[in-house]
Amino acid sequence: MSRFWSPFVKDLVPYVPGEQPKLARLIKLNTNENPYGPSPKALEAMRGELSDDLRLYPDPNSDRLKQAVAGYYGVDTAKVFVGNGSDEVLAHIFHGLLQHDAPLLFPDISYSFYPVYCGLYGIEYEQVALDEQFQIRVEDYCKPNGGIIFPNPNAPTGCLLPLQAIETLLQANPDSVVVVDEAYIDFGGNTAIALVDRYDNLLVTQTLSKSRSLAGLRVGLAVGHPDLIEALERVKNSFNSYPLDRAAIAGASAAFDDRDYFEATRRKVIESRERLVEQLLAKGFEVLPSAANFVFARHPQHDAAQLAARLREQGVIVRHFKQARIAQFLRITIGTPEMNQALLDALE
Repeated sequence: MSRFWSPFVKDLVPYVPGEQPKLARLIKLNTNENPYGPSPKALEAMRGELSDDLRLYPDPNSDRLKQAVAGYYGVDTAKVFVGNGSDEVLAHIFHGLLQHDAPLLFPDISYSFYPVYCGLYGIEYEQVALDEQFQIRVEDYCKPNGGIIFPNPNAPTGCLLPLQAIETLLQANPDSVVVVDEAYIDFGGNTAIALVDRYDNLLVTQTLSKSRSLAGLRVGLAVGHPDLIEALERVKNSFNSYPLDRAAIAGASAAFDDRDYFEATRRKVIESRERLVEQLLAKGFEVLPSAANFVFARHPQHDAAQLAARLREQGVIVRHFKQARIAQFLRITIGTPEMNQALLDALE
């Protein structure tokens, strides 16, 4: 702590990301990255941007990417916002749409960046307990609030809230912005973007880090009513007018255009997940129902922290959370069949 720090900085509690180890031989199943590489068309598009044109600024509006997203989801481009990873998009949402007198509501077991953003932007919040099966109870969100946000599928549990339940929540909170954070939606759910035309208080965020294998590129997006999008644009242009570089715009646009590659890799991850669930159950694990590219599992006879430590000794990294309700769970990213087998061998 420095004497030059402001009181604001001293009180911040930063987010702690998953470990990015430097050892190449580790089987990395801790940060929900896609085990398959990006679309070859996306790589080709990015290589095409490596020219003298890099001396020029990129398009500040990222119109090419907005058009690709809008075309993919069948919405107007005025309903699309893009930014430097979904974390930046979420930051703009917290800054521009969720500062209200009543508390922001989100699950007690959820993305741990939410309370960090609340601290950063001075937003009061209330964590709403999941039920005994780690599911969101929509009725618990039918009370005064300054906004609602939750991942769907939830993280780190992987549990999915159906669209019908999301619509019920929207109808019960017509005066609140409801943010559905869909980082993992492509691995087992239906996007709430289908509801955007009917609800002006709905904002859906997504990332290209997971299902489109571009975690290293940092591209995120939001889809919602043009009034909500305009607020995000105003914040963005007061913070960084050029959040996406030329390669990111080109690569992300091509990734949305390459539907065949996306579908093929998505199916591989889903099939590997279902197989891994069967194998973990056979080893005595309890596994929550997952619609994501990870599973959340515990073993009734083995401490989760010790399991994580022993797995690391054998070259496999998984994520362990110390939060009381989930301290006996491990979050395990779905890898290739070979990576999953390495996990199972290490457990054995």
